[in-house]
Amino acid sequence: MELRHLRYFIAVAELRGVRAASEQLHVTQPAISRQIQDLEEAIGAALFERTPRGLTLTPAGEAYLTQAREILARVDAANRLARRIASGMQGSLRIGFVENAVWSGIVSRALRAFEQAAPDVALELTPMNTPEQFDALAAGRLDGGFCYRFGAIPEGVGSVHVLDQNVVLAVPEAWPHGCAGAVAARELVGMPFIAFARRVYPAYYDRLLSACAERGLTLDIRQEASTETAILSLVSAGMGAAIVNAANRDRPPARVRFVELQDLSVPLPLEFCFVAEHHNPALERFVEQLQ
Repeated sequence: MELRHLRYFIAVAELRGVRAASEQLHVTQPAISRQIQDLEEAIGAALFERTPRGLTLTPAGEAYLTQAREILARVDAANRLARRIASGMQGSLRIGFVENAVWSGIVSRALRAFEQAAPDVALELTPMNTPEQFDALAAGRLDGGFCYRFGAIPEGVGSVHVLDQNVVLAVPEAWPHGCAGAVAARELVGMPFIAFARRVYPAYYDRLLSACAERGLTLDIRQEASTETAILSLVSAGMGAAIVNAANRDRPPARVRFVELQDLSVPLPLEFCFVAEHHNPALERFVEQLQ
């Protein structure tokens, strides 16, 4: 039995005759009659009563018509669903992000635009630092993520460049440092600092300390934290200064001032990284939109 048997049967039943069904379906009458006979033989019951006035449904045919319509409706719904998933308009998408990356206009606009363009795609957004995102991509727990990349991208990961950030000095509001404008790195010698623990992102930690050393500054790290939110909360409490992502200016904490660094630069390239050999049409649509 094939779907065409059901379609021919429904047409004959609704139009009350083979001739009318033939004209609607653009199939010859003998072909339709043969398909109806094959269907009845496969079922083992007569679906139509043949009379001089034409065909009328038997009780078995009436019941079969209801079920046949439901079957074709489900098949049509399955076809539509498959097309929507294949086009990236339905499905799921797991995206990681470094928290301060989402505060920038580009990232928040990209997420909002995708949600509006594909509202039936379930977006699962998870805050993670960059190394955690790379681990999750490798393990198949994420489809993609907004990362600050240092060094080579892990094997099997593709990327789209989003924007470039840099670092800025964060100091307690009551401190006098930087009140006259930007500060040089050497002016910060001896100042207590709060920083990431090296294990959080070794590549960034080493790059930051190397850039400071090149400008004659060895950071006197008094406290360590695992997120910039925690670092800035300690700055707000007056525990020390911190060199942080300039994206934090989009969400300034209370009792914290941001000061430009005259001669210290640590470029922070924000990229959307994703599994290169993926089979997720929703991810493909998101990447194309981001590009």
